[in-house]
Amino acid sequence: MFTGRYPGRPSSLLSIAALAVLAALAACTRSVSNDGSGDNSTTSTTSTGSTGTTTTGTTTTGTGTSTSTGTTTTGTTTTTGTTTTTGTTTTTGTTTTTGTGTTAAGTDVVTYKNDVQRTGQNLTETVLTTTNVASATFGLLRSLPVDGKVDAQPLYLSKLTVGTASHNVAFVATENDSVYAFDSDTGGLLWMVSLTPTGETTSDAHSCNQVTPQIGVTATPVIDRTAGAHGTIFVVAMTKDASGNYHQRLHALDVTSGAEVTGSPKEITATYLTTTFAPGQYEERAALLLVNGTVYTSWTSHCDAGAYGGWVMGYSETTLAQTAVLNVAPGAAGSGYSSQGPAIWMSGGGPAADSSGNVYLLTGNGRFETTLNASGFPSGGDYGNSFLKISTSGGTLAVADYFALKNGVTESGNDVDLGSGGILLLPDLTDGTGTVRHLAVGAGKDGNLYVVSRDSLGKFSATTNNIWQELDGALSGGVWGTAAWFNGTLYYGPNGGTLRAFSVATAQLSSAAVSQTSIQFAYPGTSPVISANATANAIVWAYENTTPAVLHAYDATNLAHELYNSNQAANGRDQFGGGNKFIAPTVADGKVFVATTASVGVFGLL
Repeated sequence: MFTGRYPGRPSSLLSIAALAVLAALAACTRSVSNDGSGDNSTTSTTSTGSTGTTTTGTTTTGTGTSTSTGTTTTGTTTTTGTTTTTGTTTTTGTTTTTGTGTTAAGTDVVTYKNDVQRTGQNLTETVLTTTNVASATFGLLRSLPVDGKVDAQPLYLSKLTVGTASHNVAFVATENDSVYAFDSDTGGLLWMVSLTPTGETTSDAHSCNQVTPQIGVTATPVIDRTAGAHGTIFVVAMTKDASGNYHQRLHALDVTSGAEVTGSPKEITATYLTTTFAPGQYEERAALLLVNGTVYTSWTSHCDAGAYGGWVMGYSETTLAQTAVLNVAPGAAGSGYSSQGPAIWMSGGGPAADSSGNVYLLTGNGRFETTLNASGFPSGGDYGNSFLKISTSGGTLAVADYFALKNGVTESGNDVDLGSGGILLLPDLTDGTGTVRHLAVGAGKDGNLYVVSRDSLGKFSATTNNIWQELDGALSGGVWGTAAWFNGTLYYGPNGGTLRAFSVATAQLSSAAVSQTSIQFAYPGTSPVISANATANAIVWAYENTTPAVLHAYDATNLAHELYNSNQAANGRDQFGGGNKFIAPTVADGKVFVATTASVGVFGLL
């Protein structure tokens, strides 16, 4: 257990006094009262594990569990009159709670963009409406201070029992290899854990400006509320030891205390065919995916340096044993954008999954063999600038289908990634003949919007892109982000362009945007999310990467109608910190959580 200091990093153990100060800072508001429940105690206990230090703001026993792969709504609540919360959620959305009084429904956000399809929609928001999201009634409640950049999307659990109290909890991971749990209603710190072992530091930036000044936790974690004793959050952290060796580790932390669960952490190593995973060569940028009991990680390079591959790995969420490995660039060699890689990064977006457990993702620039085998797959098994469908059947990972751009090799040579954007799986759509279509969308640096059939992605042709639909130039400026979907509309925010909406009819996107914002979003554009109460009061939330950062809210039915932005209130009332790239807001239970370079802003009704 490391409780002292090491070069370049403050002590990983917060003293009781320091914890009290931090909790007090986190709880500060602009003279607005706390609007939630929970004990904002500054009494702390410290538990130690094999790789870091956990500081807890309250005692850490509890029993809340829930089944979730994305946004979980606790729909029906039964109260039986004691003070013990059991919190067991069924797949039909019914929660049984034992407590005093009636407990309102709550929403969990346990994965990037709310669900494994990566739609970005929360359809259970009953507090925020298109009327009350206005500068007179909505704004910054507080900022949650942390010890480094927040590149990962904050996650959220409603009504989690920590100690003897129920809390609505926001989870925040930083590039300083720290994970925090805050009471979202008071700003109180429940616990904080450092994932840096004794004698190690966070990783340096590898002479690359993509993640600076340090690399710790970059990818959005994932939570399973039913795993372990109280629920588990899975996090990948990067470190460097005193000998200059780099480490990537998968951590499984108890959501009520931050303590490592049995078997955690897991050192990440891998081999595939003749290739070996070198932890210093990579970082985990793409969000983690949890499906059917397996946590999937995927890996990117540092500024296209070295002959990197395109690794995807699966780990059992119960034992953390590695269950499957795939490298979609086993032939990567030499130098040059079309010879190395591809990597998997998607500007922080995560691999997606369908109901059969197939995994979908976009790859970046890299090697692709235009010579195909008898099955129509690249002869060397290298998939630069491609949509991939990866089978998980039998516990193995294998490319089941793909689509590669007809000019993908040329685009790769010019560092024009398809995989600078994320993938989104559309819900089942019916075409003009009455046939149900299973589609996915993606876009990257070339500014084209690609729609593929998940039943037949299209493979490769040198003369045509054999896909469902292609809108050339629809996203001019290119995409460094992820899309959102709501109620028959697809939302994209390209680099340097407006946030725009495309309608869908008979399984076809409109050829042009049906509405768009009046402002243009500077690099990298914006990755929108949606809140709505079923189909009512739908709001598109968008982050603008400026200094200070700006949170925007738009009417989802007409993006020309801006409801709110954080620059509207006088005297900088709602300004919440410096901008950061690839940020997606999190919306749950009347609050909006927005990351910055040193904090998370919490917005809600004033």
